[in-house]
Amino acid sequence: MSTHKEVKRITTHILQKMKDDGEKISMITAYDYSMARIFDDAGMDILLVGDSASNVMAGHETTLPITLDQMIYHAASVVRGIKRSFVTVDLPFGSYQGNSKEALLSAIRIMKETSAHGVKIEGGEEILESVKRIISAGVPVMGHLGLTPQSINKFGTYAVRATDEAEAQKLLNDARLLQEAGCFGIVLEKIPALLAKQVAETVRIPIIGIGAGKYVDGQVLVMHDMLGINKDFKPRFLRKYLNLYEEIYNASQAYIRDVKTKDFPNDNEQY
Repeated sequence: MSTHKEVKRITTHILQKMKDDGEKISMITAYDYSMARIFDDAGMDILLVGDSASNVMAGHETTLPITLDQMIYHAASVVRGIKRSFVTVDLPFGSYQGNSKEALLSAIRIMKETSAHGVKIEGGEEILESVKRIISAGVPVMGHLGLTPQSINKFGTYAVRATDEAEAQKLLNDARLLQEAGCFGIVLEKIPALLAKQVAETVRIPIIGIGAGKYVDGQVLVMHDMLGINKDFKPRFLRKYLNLYEEIYNASQAYIRDVKTKDFPNDNEQY
C-alpha cells in the first residue's frame, strides 16, 4: 500500500520520491467533477484530464478535434472535485505544435483558468523548444512518448510503437532530452515492455505506462476503459475492473420498466 497515503497533496516532489522509494504511481483519466471526486477519495495519485475526452466524452474518432477551450472546461471541472490528487492536463492538438510561443500561452491559459498542477505534451526532440519554454515559465510538464495519438494520421495505425531499433533509440534519446529539459515525468504508450524498462532505468524521473508493461514506475488507464463503460475496446493492456456498461444498461431498463408499469414513484416516493 501507499507510503504516501497521509500526504495532503500530491506534488511533483512527492511523485519523484515515490519513484525513488520504489512505490508505484496510480494514474487515471478524469473529465468531470463527480468522477474526479471519487478517484480523489479513493487515493488516486494523478488525474489526467486527457484529450481522450474527444473520444469518450464527445464521440470523435480521434483526439484531434478537441479544442483548448473544451480541455479547459473539463480540467476546471476535475480540479473542483479534488483535494489530494495531482491534476495534469493534455495540451490538445494544434495548441503547441510548431510554435513555442503559442505552446506557452496555451499552458498558461490552462494553469490560470483551471488551477491544474501541470500539463502533458506529446512528442520528443521536435517539441523540445515548447517544453523548455513552458517549464521556464514555472509550469510543470509531463512528456508523452511511444504511441502519440495526436499523430495518428502520420502513423496510420494504433499498433505498438518502437519495435525496431531506430525508433527505440530515438525514444530513449527523446526521454533523456525531456528529462534534461525539466519534465517531471513521462507517459510511455504502447511500446515493448523491455524498452519501457530500459527507459525507466535510464532516466531519473517517473515513467508512467499505458500498454508499456510492468517495469515502469506507474500505470495509467482511460477511466471509461478501466470501468468497462466502453464495451468494444479490448486491447491486451487493458484490465477492466467493472462492467459498468452492463450495470448501467440493466439499471436503465429497470427504471424504464418501473416507469411504464407505474411502479415508480410509489406512495413513499412522492410528497
